[in-house]
Amino acid sequence: MYQYDSIDKAFVADRAAEFRGQVSRRLAGEITEDQFKPIRLMNGLYLQLHAYMLRIAIPYGTLNSAKLRKLAFIARTYDKGYGHFTTRTNLQLHWIKLKDAPEILDHLAEVGMHSMQTSGNVIRNITADPYAGATSDELDDPRVWSEAIRQWSTLHPEFSFLPRKFKIAVGAAVKDRAATRVYDIGLALRRGREGELGFEVMVGGGLGRTPYLGSTIREFLPTRHLLSYLQAILRVYNRHGRRDNIWKARIKVLVASLGAEEFARQVEEEWGKTDPATVDLPNEELARIRASFATELEVLPPGSKRVEARKASDPAFARFLRHNVRPHKAPGYAIVDVSLKTPGETPGDMTSEQMDVVAELGKRFSKDEIRVNYQQNLLLPHVKLDDVPEVYEALAAAGLATPNMELITDIIACPGLDYCTLANARAIPIAQQIALRFADPARAEEIGELPIKISGCINACGHHHVGAIGILGVDKKGEEFYQVTLGGTPENDAALGQILGPALPAAKVAEAIEQMVEVYLRERKDGERFLDTYRRTGAAPFKEAVYADAN
Repeated sequence: MYQYDSIDKAFVADRAAEFRGQVSRRLAGEITEDQFKPIRLMNGLYLQLHAYMLRIAIPYGTLNSAKLRKLAFIARTYDKGYGHFTTRTNLQLHWIKLKDAPEILDHLAEVGMHSMQTSGNVIRNITADPYAGATSDELDDPRVWSEAIRQWSTLHPEFSFLPRKFKIAVGAAVKDRAATRVYDIGLALRRGREGELGFEVMVGGGLGRTPYLGSTIREFLPTRHLLSYLQAILRVYNRHGRRDNIWKARIKVLVASLGAEEFARQVEEEWGKTDPATVDLPNEELARIRASFATELEVLPPGSKRVEARKASDPAFARFLRHNVRPHKAPGYAIVDVSLKTPGETPGDMTSEQMDVVAELGKRFSKDEIRVNYQQNLLLPHVKLDDVPEVYEALAAAGLATPNMELITDIIACPGLDYCTLANARAIPIAQQIALRFADPARAEEIGELPIKISGCINACGHHHVGAIGILGVDKKGEEFYQVTLGGTPENDAALGQILGPALPAAKVAEAIEQMVEVYLRERKDGERFLDTYRRTGAAPFKEAVYADAN
């Protein structure tokens, strides 16, 4: 994986030292909270309901064992012994003391990590396909391009005060595992007529109060011009994006108001004024970045007698294989998903001890690589098939082997009103209630793929708009209610969910999910996912099941 050079290390260490001085002045009362707020936010430090929250960047969701062990140490030493992985592949620590924040940044700098640009109106943490470099359906390693964007965008002087926060996702495979249609800019690698690589550029996606799917403004951009084209997009947005109204400041509103065609015209015009040679990466630098992601894999036979024997004798291991182990591009290897969704636990939470376990597994069995995905799970991208039984046993002992990837208990949920100052309702208890109701793995397997996504407020950190079942927490005269949407997905056939009906009280949500699942099992035809059945039948049978008592 990419390693910081001496210049990078000095830069991050200097930034941490600068913040130490700023915190000292705040603690001494030399600056007010209003003066300190923009400073702390530039270092990823929020003030939430109960304590300070530090958001740590994990660029394109890639970690090694040293970084994950450091996160475990920080969570154990400065928090309550756990951290929360988010849909932006960041790690959030929710119980930080202000006086400890500089020390934490020092610890992060030691392993090439930081919290810069995890807040503020800047280009945020870059996300990418979590199977990068391991899956056979990718055209190129998206981390190469994500790292180039990270270096270009970090503390970019022209884009440090954008109209609003700005998020970029990079996909490089046939299957969209990066949710590229729901970001400010989504980049999807494509192959041109002559076999050359380029990006489909999508702009103006986003969830939140006003959800949009991104519009394609360029079908094919040669990869060598990525940065200069991104610069042109950001310049048009920086020039015309609204700063007078926070609710209309995102680029999705600008694209919608201008129209995608006109926005694209202005980007092309701006790009035409640019000398790409002054912005785009030289081939030598691109080669240097690419070399840092090269992974040497042994030549192995395609199967494993050890796995097959264990699979035949151990139904639990067989279920884990079906749901948490994916094909690898190299024969004899596998991608192993690590579930952070044990029913009854908080989705995305991981204890320090669990982080240490996965760090050790990554070191021993996965070429020292660990990934975080936007579904709030982790994965080990390069595991030999022969090693899968041992990895499984270690994960099971740590409570991390729940066989539920993409099943009904693999629920995305934001921290909600248990932590967040912006939330209107709790998301975590709702996720726990639903997961416990479907905790039987055989029943979850019978139901099949059914993504449920829960947000505690309209900001949609839980991606509820793109859940096959989405749940949005709302406040009604001081009481928590939950609005249900159906039909959303962030994948290749991206769609926004549609509201099913009136919001439900908290006590009715899990029951409503059960009622809708019963409708699905009754109505589905061979091979249909929940989403397929909903698209075929429409909302009527689901609405009837949930609201029958109210009629």
